[in-house]
Amino acid sequence: MARYILKRFILMVVTVLIIATLTFFLMNLLPGSPLNEERSTNETVQRNLEAHFNLDEPLVVQYVLYLKSIATFDFGPSIKQPTETVNSLLGRGFPISAELGIWTILVAVVSGITLGVFAALKHNGIIDYIAMTIAVLGISIPNFVLATMLIQELAVNRGLFPAATWSTPSHMVLPILALATGPMAIIARLTRSSMLETLTQDYIKTARAKGLSPVKVVVKHALKNALMPVVTILGTLMAGILTGTFVIEKIFAIPGMGKYFVQSINQRDYPVIMGTTVFYSAFLVFMLFLVDIAYGLLDPRIKLHDEGGG
Repeated sequence: MARYILKRFILMVVTVLIIATLTFFLMNLLPGSPLNEERSTNETVQRNLEAHFNLDEPLVVQYVLYLKSIATFDFGPSIKQPTETVNSLLGRGFPISAELGIWTILVAVVSGITLGVFAALKHNGIIDYIAMTIAVLGISIPNFVLATMLIQELAVNRGLFPAATWSTPSHMVLPILALATGPMAIIARLTRSSMLETLTQDYIKTARAKGLSPVKVVVKHALKNALMPVVTILGTLMAGILTGTFVIEKIFAIPGMGKYFVQSINQRDYPVIMGTTVFYSAFLVFMLFLVDIAYGLLDPRIKLHDEGGG
């Protein structure tokens, strides 16, 4: 298992390095300079600005400094907000985005697994049809469209929830619903199909023949193996949720990282763009790393395969 974790850790570091490198060179391939709007008729002032942001250095030197900033987790000052550093923006916005993402993942996983299990246990029954209808709708409707519908119906028409900002639990309901519905639908469909297959296995029939209660058969014997495919796609779903928060944050005026990321793109604030991209990429790759470890713990065959040199 230790070798398996080490291999995944090395892969994680290499992946982050590749993403950081691509981000840096793509930013530098864009025409013009991020200081275009700050152009001054005073050449000394202009040179000082370029020196302050290391834009007067050769590209290779800029790249090395950029890698150093990643290694020390110090992304430097923002170009468009001189009084702010990228780290301060991350420190202010990321906890809000993380809270939104964590609640969304919890709601999606719990509701999706519950819906999928009940659909499988009541296969071809009314509960199954209702659950799969909800799942199809959840997959079909984009989260930004669903967000608009939720605001119109539950906030504007009925006044049940506030439509914007992020200050009380009631403010969290609509954005979490908008983000969680799609992943919940995917998890529900996957859990249903996996449970249907698992329930036909011989060891499940043996457990039932021993007189175990239906709850023990499902929870203790069937659910663990049925959840393997869910764990497999959990990393991808987290990626969709974390990137989807940017759009939802904009719609609901949530002061998370989406706000600063969108602003940085519009303003060509290179340090914020690169710092946010690398930070989110590293965070996402680390989550995938944890999912890989969880998958290895749940499925002993992975450890055996890895120890055999696979």
